[in-house]
Amino acid sequence: MFDLIYRFDPTITETRRTTQTWEEACQLLAQGNRDFAEMTDSSDAGKKTQIIPFDPRALGWGIGSNSVPAQIPFAAVLGCADARVPTEMIFSKGCNELFVVRVAGNVLGQECLGSLRYAVLHFPTTLKLLVVLAHAKCGAVTEAVNIYLEPRRYMDIALDYAIRSIVDQILVAVRVAAMGMEIVYGHDILRKPEGRAALVEAAVVLNAAWTAYCLRREFHEEFPDLGVVYGAYDLTSRYVRLPLSVPGKLTDEEKGLFAPPENVEEFRDLALRICRGKLVQSLLGQEPRMGNF
Repeated sequence: MFDLIYRFDPTITETRRTTQTWEEACQLLAQGNRDFAEMTDSSDAGKKTQIIPFDPRALGWGIGSNSVPAQIPFAAVLGCADARVPTEMIFSKGCNELFVVRVAGNVLGQECLGSLRYAVLHFPTTLKLLVVLAHAKCGAVTEAVNIYLEPRRYMDIALDYAIRSIVDQILVAVRVAAMGMEIVYGHDILRKPEGRAALVEAAVVLNAAWTAYCLRREFHEEFPDLGVVYGAYDLTSRYVRLPLSVPGKLTDEEKGLFAPPENVEEFRDLALRICRGKLVQSLLGQEPRMGNF
């Protein structure tokens, strides 16, 4: 049993300390997720309580009847719209701490990019970090994988621009994940029934890494001190992580948020690393072989 408490105390008047660097912002999010995952760990017996302070001024308390609260997020998160991934909750954050943009598949369409650019331009004092948050067993990624493996299914969405625009963006990561799996496990691996589930999980994290890579290219020259990271939320362990190990056997090195690849070669290396990881191995039921792009 656990109690998750959002504490609203209007008597508190101190100004919340803002993060000074993107590294500090990243560490704050990673620690918040660790706190959430540890509190919700069902194997840890006993009642646990987590208290998340809720700034009363974020709701307009104590600022005057003719004023409105100022936005002071320290990070902007591009996450999936999946209802199982409550962004503020999994990072143990309250109101006015995160600027959250959610869309199926956490894809970087023009509206999402515009929203993030708005945050970067309008909150330059407090905003230090951009986060791309994916999650395991993503439905949008699963749809893209199904279309990749069965191209005839593309006609089912060809005339639906809204759905197609999401799938088309994810197919970049699906293709790279598929190439990685074929190199590591052989060209017939995707013909096996277990190949589909493994391809989904590899594509989930590569889709997030690719989006983070694109965001860094978009903002780095103009905002060199702005950090960009990515991670994948595991629905079972509730950790944000780089999915290499099977749930229940996560290492500290794969928990948290990660800097995206800096170039195409690093993106390929990441794909091979994911495909050789224990999670993909367990889904496929076989050991990897040597291979490179």
